[in-house]
Amino acid sequence: MAIAILYFASVREAIGHSSETVAPPPDVVTIADLIGWLAARGGGYAVAFANPGQIRAAIGDDFAEPGTPIAGAREIALFPPVTGG
Repeated sequence: MAIAILYFASVREAIGHSSETVAPPPDVVTIADLIGWLAARGGGYAVAFANPGQIRAAIGDDFAEPGTPIAGAREIALFPPVTGG
C-alpha cells in the first residue's frame, strides 16, 4: 500500500524534504507504527521523530490520534504541535 506522506515545519527541516511516497510493511497499521517505522530509518527521520508523542498527524483532512489505523489512507501529514496567537 503506497501512502503519500507530507512533512511540515521542523519535521520537514529535519528530514530534508516536504513529501514522499512510502510503502510501509504489513505490521505498520497505526499512525504510531508509521512514526516508529519512519524513525527507524535513521538520520533526519530519527531526529524528526525522536519525541513521537509530540508529533501530530492528519489523514486526509482529519486529525488522527496515534492509535488511528492507516489502512486505506492515501495521504498522511506529519507535523509538530502548532501554536497560534
